[in-house]
Amino acid sequence: MTRHTPSRTMRIGAALLTAALLSSTALTAQAETPPNMLVIAQRIDDIKTIDPAESFEFSGADISRNVYEPLVDFDPLDLDAGYQPKLAASWEVSEDGTQITFTMAEGHVFTSGNPVTAKDAEFSLRRAVLLNKTPSFILTQFGFTPENVEETIVAPDEKTLVLKLDKAYAVSFVLNCLTATIGGIVDMKTVMEHEQDGDMGNAWLRDNTAGSGPYKLASWKPNESYTLDLNPEFTGDAPAMKRVIVQHIQESATQRLQLERGDVDIARNLSPEDVAGLESVDTVKVVDELRGRLMYWSANQKNEILSNPKVIEAMKYATDYQGMQDSFLKGQYITHQAFLPKTFMGAIDDTPYTLDLEKAKALLTEAGYPDGFEVTIGVREAQDRIDIGQSLQNTWGQIGIKAELVVGTGAQTLDTYRARQHQISLEAWGPDYPDPNTNAGTFAYNPDNSDEAGATGLLAWRNAWALPEMSEETLAAVVEQDSAKRAKMYEDLQREFMATSPFAIMFQQIEQNAMQNGVEHFVAGGATTAVSYWAVTK
Repeated sequence: MTRHTPSRTMRIGAALLTAALLSSTALTAQAETPPNMLVIAQRIDDIKTIDPAESFEFSGADISRNVYEPLVDFDPLDLDAGYQPKLAASWEVSEDGTQITFTMAEGHVFTSGNPVTAKDAEFSLRRAVLLNKTPSFILTQFGFTPENVEETIVAPDEKTLVLKLDKAYAVSFVLNCLTATIGGIVDMKTVMEHEQDGDMGNAWLRDNTAGSGPYKLASWKPNESYTLDLNPEFTGDAPAMKRVIVQHIQESATQRLQLERGDVDIARNLSPEDVAGLESVDTVKVVDELRGRLMYWSANQKNEILSNPKVIEAMKYATDYQGMQDSFLKGQYITHQAFLPKTFMGAIDDTPYTLDLEKAKALLTEAGYPDGFEVTIGVREAQDRIDIGQSLQNTWGQIGIKAELVVGTGAQTLDTYRARQHQISLEAWGPDYPDPNTNAGTFAYNPDNSDEAGATGLLAWRNAWALPEMSEETLAAVVEQDSAKRAKMYEDLQREFMATSPFAIMFQQIEQNAMQNGVEHFVAGGATTAVSYWAVTK
């Protein structure tokens, strides 16, 4: 897979927010954060837990990447190099391809002072399967189950970990999966000291950490902030930033003001207007980075109206992709309608849907709803999401669909979505590892559509979309050893998905992070990883 590191850096400067803001900032001397502290303004209201076996939100991944180490990982300054040894120094694959044996690296130590061993890796991966939380599918897709983990994830000694897979997969696929947040290795002894009622430390790890990464969690106040301090036991190169403070600031204008004043080093959620409004101050810059994050809406197939394919097709044609891209999303999202982001193996550029209200109205009539219907859209309380929701509300309204926006925090909207209690949900999805199955296995795979399955990591399941044939096609693609054939399988799968699914993928993100000129090596993570604070200098 090709990865994109920051593609261009633009100098930006100040412009009026309002006349009042101008007079305020003119009288305020430029502040400056301490040279060994990184202060970030960001929306972090999606964080629900910091336990790597459960965390599955964008902001939570930033924490996990900096406090936990996986068996293999990416170099933030050379993402194109792919996975590299981390807690595992090396690995060997059996002749039949069904067993991978890892040899642990020397010298890694948890914040407690306990050495990192293969027994900790065994515990961490088994624990993730046994807890069966949202991201567990990343591991269970290899045949690991609560019933068999004692035989399939085995550390015969403190230096060796053996993974016994249910079939031969491409080794790169397995190793890429281990770079995901769920692959973070926790301190078995410390975690089990905090076990409550057999939860394997899950409650304690919600707001504590037990990792071997360069940082440890100092504090987390939901919807307010989190602070990371250096891990005193970290055996790698000491990060230049001794402390990282991330403040939850919802409004783009407020993030921009704090950046202009020098109160923060980085603002991560500026609107296109605020980025454009900073074109003349020579103290800040913007780094553009193509991310793997996709913006989409999806329809719950438990809803009788929304389970009608003609209704879904009508709604796709009543979506103003180009208009949104060229206005309030300008510079930060590009129209993209396939489930694999640009840069992935098998990615395609097809955009079969454009705004066509006449065609949409005809399809709605053909579906039996000439006068439209009422529907709710779950929307996270973030300006870009609200703007997209209002655009859908407007264009859908023109064909008779009366849409009500139900706005909530990131955690609230995700809870509703994961419980399959939504009608329409407006969401973002980012790949978990750099292999096409990371998205194919979530958008186009649902082996058990029952409520009891609880496959909360799968987007097809969340939308109650049963797709047996496409699920089989997804399984076939993941074991195909010929790269060219495998890429073609994903191309075909995406075209089938676009034509038949209750999903409308609309955009791929270009992340614009505004920062003080002195900040260097801040990489958002390319298509699949999160931020590596330890690489940042000022």
